[in-house]
Amino acid sequence: MPDRPWRVFYTKEALKDREKVIEWGWGEKIRSIGRALRENPYAPPREKLVGELKGAYSKRINRQHRVIYQILEEDRTVKVVSAWSHYE
Repeated sequence: MPDRPWRVFYTKEALKDREKVIEWGWGEKIRSIGRALRENPYAPPREKLVGELKGAYSKRINRQHRVIYQILEEDRTVKVVSAWSHYE
């Protein structure tokens, strides 16, 4: 029996970011990342973050912007905390 898909949810701030990303024309990219997170949030390409974001991961939307997420293994849930630049 195949593993069930991961549940992905966006924080309030990440939902605002997601709308911004879509407005800027990267809607298909953010949808693609969402599908990838539902399948396997550990799959590359991804970057494990350090510093104040230690324990979180990121996937690139484009050169500047990334989806930042946390993996809640016990709930098989991915919590998207940001979908814009974490450098700003």
